[in-house]
Amino acid sequence: MVLSRHAHRKDEHLSLAEKFYTAHATSQFDQLRFIHQSLPEMAVADVHLATHLGPLTLPSPLLIEAMTGGSPRTGKVNAALGRIAAQTGMAVASGSQSIALKDEQAIPTFTVLRENNPDGIVFANIGAGHTAQDAQRVVQMLAANALEVHVNVAQELVMPEGDRDFHWLDAIGETVALLDVPVIVKEVGFGMARETLHQLANVGVHYVDLGGRGGTNFIDIENFRRPEKELSYLNGWGQSTVESLLEARAVPQLQTIATGGVRHPLDVIKALALGANVVGTAGQVLHSLLKTDEATTTHRLQAWQTELRTIMTLLGAPDLATLRQRPLLYSPELLAYAQQRQLPLTYKK
Repeated sequence: MVLSRHAHRKDEHLSLAEKFYTAHATSQFDQLRFIHQSLPEMAVADVHLATHLGPLTLPSPLLIEAMTGGSPRTGKVNAALGRIAAQTGMAVASGSQSIALKDEQAIPTFTVLRENNPDGIVFANIGAGHTAQDAQRVVQMLAANALEVHVNVAQELVMPEGDRDFHWLDAIGETVALLDVPVIVKEVGFGMARETLHQLANVGVHYVDLGGRGGTNFIDIENFRRPEKELSYLNGWGQSTVESLLEARAVPQLQTIATGGVRHPLDVIKALALGANVVGTAGQVLHSLLKTDEATTTHRLQAWQTELRTIMTLLGAPDLATLRQRPLLYSPELLAYAQQRQLPLTYKK
């Protein structure tokens, strides 16, 4: 089968995401500490992990974040992700379906996500700037429970063939107004600032995926594809996932998904304590799937859910509302960031 230029790029992105994978992250979760509770006065069985994102009830706060689709190889990955989501009870997000709007042959590489997870929560995905009608099509394609609209200015500007026009807000507002499922505006790895969050709230957005710096770095990936690889100085661009969660506290009307450099269950708990409704991981899942197998990856994610209960018991927190009242210690660097940005250090929603 001869791959289209867009399908070839999807395969290239998948390979480069694994090439640049690292267990080290710059998401700043290590700059947060909990205070140990010696007398939690509860049992592990008392922990309830269910969370809400608008009208959706998620049995677990974990999300298998958007990754791929658009070629035969990536379609096989999506099929596996659908099965893993069904086995773990986690929500799962599709990679960008924009290619499926241009090439009908790409559609099955996305629909396998729903076919292998018929009863689970699935998020569709489209790039900002598409029309509300396009957004409706990708939701219908997956019988999706929600839509992620990704914003990726930094990626596009470094991508050799990327977009150079970013008038997106009107289209996002029209999409929110038209669709009858939650519309989540998603950053792809450079974080969100309070100013951006206010812009989104002003056009009717209620849900954001903060996509902070610290995980898959699309500047690294796209710069590697440039002949001269001359934009490496931008590798540290953006707000970390923790900084983005602090920014979101200044716009409490928005519900948040935290993604970017989430390495293990303690990072998940810290993100939830900072106010996230849902916490997503992509790099950890993809790396496990490519380096081990589907069964091992499923087992690891099931173990994560068990370990979330363990950590919440350590904190004497039977649910997410209680968890958010537990004290956190911030590093001097995070304190300085919050003070300069005049951001609240306590959770209020």
